[in-house]
Amino acid sequence: MNPIVAAAGGFFRNLDAAKWGDIGQATLDTLLMLAGALPLTLLIGLPLGVALFLCGAPQLRRRPVLYGALAALINLLRSVPFIILMIAMIPLTLMLMGTSLGVRGAILPLVVGAAPFYARLVETALREVDRGIIEATQAMGATTRQLVLRVLLPEARPGLIAGATVTTIALIGFTAMGGAIGSGGLGDVAYREGYLRSHSDVALITVIALLVLVQVLQMLGDRLVAHYSRR
Repeated sequence: MNPIVAAAGGFFRNLDAAKWGDIGQATLDTLLMLAGALPLTLLIGLPLGVALFLCGAPQLRRRPVLYGALAALINLLRSVPFIILMIAMIPLTLMLMGTSLGVRGAILPLVVGAAPFYARLVETALREVDRGIIEATQAMGATTRQLVLRVLLPEARPGLIAGATVTTIALIGFTAMGGAIGSGGLGDVAYREGYLRSHSDVALITVIALLVLVQVLQMLGDRLVAHYSRR
């Protein structure tokens, strides 16, 4: 037998049918967590980021006190490592979701951890909009609502999509960390098999699965950004 084939066979000795089944289920769980948390993250983070921009922009409805309060809350949530945030939220997660384990128990902490992150990216994207366009729109008598919906969001769309892509990839990292405390997914398999049982082959496959998932999502995000940047 070829020595390379023999060495590979020895390294991947733990990858039987049951382990492949576990990896497949863990991949599905990761995708389910992502599908459950991402829409809520965007729905909460987008208006929060718009509010930050409106309260902090000098040429708009600047409200320093409100901006300071929102910024402090967002900075507080962003400063807490996700695994600690997830543990701290267990009582609230149990009350609202009925469980703190599995896919269902991971959704709420994922949203709380990622929404402030996306809000800051939204604020940054809106700050990149040309001030001349904003001032011209205001001169035509546009309301704040019209300015946001018809000017700011369309003009900032490439940046918003890029921010959503970065947030999606951050969520994948959060799901992997959550696996260490019972949320399931690929992080759970990597922790149980790779760390607790020293099954390096299984851990390697989970890492590859995460890398592929991140690369696919990044490519899709880059294509969307390029598409809307040309318009």
